[in-house]
Amino acid sequence: MIWNFADDALRFMPKVKMTLNQTEKGKHFSIRVSVGDQGKRFDQFLSESDLNLSRSQAKKLIETEAILLNQKPTKPSHHLKAGDLVSGTIPAAEPLSLEPEPLPVSILFQDSSIIVVDKPAGMVVHPAAGNPSGTLVNALLYHCTDLSGINGVLRPGIVHRLDKDTSGVMVVAKGDEAYHHLSRQFKNRAIQKIYLAITLGEIEGNEGMIEAAIGRHPNERKRMSTHTRKGRAAITRWKVVERLNGFTLLEILPQTGRTHQIRVHLSSIGYPILGDPVYGRKSRYGSIQDPALRKCVERMGRQALHAHRLGFVHPRTGERVDFVAPMPKDFEEVLDCLKARSEEFHK
Repeated sequence: MIWNFADDALRFMPKVKMTLNQTEKGKHFSIRVSVGDQGKRFDQFLSESDLNLSRSQAKKLIETEAILLNQKPTKPSHHLKAGDLVSGTIPAAEPLSLEPEPLPVSILFQDSSIIVVDKPAGMVVHPAAGNPSGTLVNALLYHCTDLSGINGVLRPGIVHRLDKDTSGVMVVAKGDEAYHHLSRQFKNRAIQKIYLAITLGEIEGNEGMIEAAIGRHPNERKRMSTHTRKGRAAITRWKVVERLNGFTLLEILPQTGRTHQIRVHLSSIGYPILGDPVYGRKSRYGSIQDPALRKCVERMGRQALHAHRLGFVHPRTGERVDFVAPMPKDFEEVLDCLKARSEEFHK
């Protein structure tokens, strides 16, 4: 069963005209401020130009005098006038200190701009405290030999993440242009994502929407919750694929991308994801009465959540592309067990 989408491809047009001169030391540029950009903050103007700079990166380059206004150092908060000349140098990308690691990662697609992978369950996306190695970034540094630099560093550009124990399709940028193009699509909710999830309980209705703000749990800081004072808006659409005698296979279409969103939302309406150790405590091994099913879920050892499809506008060609990560073996094994159990029940 496949969700039908409308074609809502974005068109990202440059807002300014500029001249560029690429050298081994960096990218030299000059931009003449137009009437339409008059009154903007210096750092805002740069972040909205086609230099592919974030606001914080633009601020840093202004403060270090790598970028000048009318050939003079200026504060990031300075408001521009029509005719002002913005010029400077974007430093060449520097190597990342992390070590490349020959970790197994299934590559679904790769070209000069992006790499699309099927992230395995159990792999953390980005190095952090407690996970300095063995991450997707370490793997990509090994598999990608043509990185052009993200925010001044030769590294893969992570524009979205999957939880450690969630498997499935991810797109990663190889350079600044692709990184900022994809980031805008995520920000504008133009990315089309479909997940597969197995829930405890047969959800009522055939499809629906969960709309509840998500923020930090008031008492447990490592958890997210819909019961929070400082939640951010979150919307999750769902559609029943199959009912399995006390469980449900769902297609999930998240409209926003909050931390743990799908897991939190499904748990909040009483249908936690099977095997979820944080938000589905009742769906963990001990509460499963069927011995064969319990063994399947124990072997899976994670939440039954898989990022199945990802659609977006290719940052270089402008064409709509769509990638599918096949159902992983552990997820499929649990699903087969549930189907066999359901068929036996209905005999």
